[in-house]
Amino acid sequence: MKKSRGELFRDPTKGKIAGVCAGLAEYFGWEAWLVRILVVSGVLLGMGWFVILYIAGWFILDKKTSRFSPKQVAKNVKEKLHEEEIFNESIKVKAKIWQSGELPKQAVRDISLKFKSLEHELRSMERYVTSPEFTVSREINKL
Repeated sequence: MKKSRGELFRDPTKGKIAGVCAGLAEYFGWEAWLVRILVVSGVLLGMGWFVILYIAGWFILDKKTSRFSPKQVAKNVKEKLHEEEIFNESIKVKAKIWQSGELPKQAVRDISLKFKSLEHELRSMERYVTSPEFTVSREINKL
């Protein structure tokens, strides 16, 4: 089954200059450092058209829009851990060094954090269900 790549954008939040390499890396599913090395080595090896393509990409490609500003993301990191989106989000582990995704150790840490958070929520639900408040509420609803 062929994976859809989506649209090509430049990503200034993850980029060093204009985000063209970061956008290309995201589009192809590679690490940004690999794309940057390819572009810099192409320029250093005398392929000046890399500079022209980069500048053209800077002006032609649209900026990637994000739902949150970087300040909002930093502020809401703890709150987002408890949102349902985090639990439904799949963790992509990289199989090869140039692919984008998380390292296996980091993926295990993220999964462990998700399970701890789910366990905390489950314990709070169990506490409520076994409490007298729940029993009284259930009896009132039966009336």
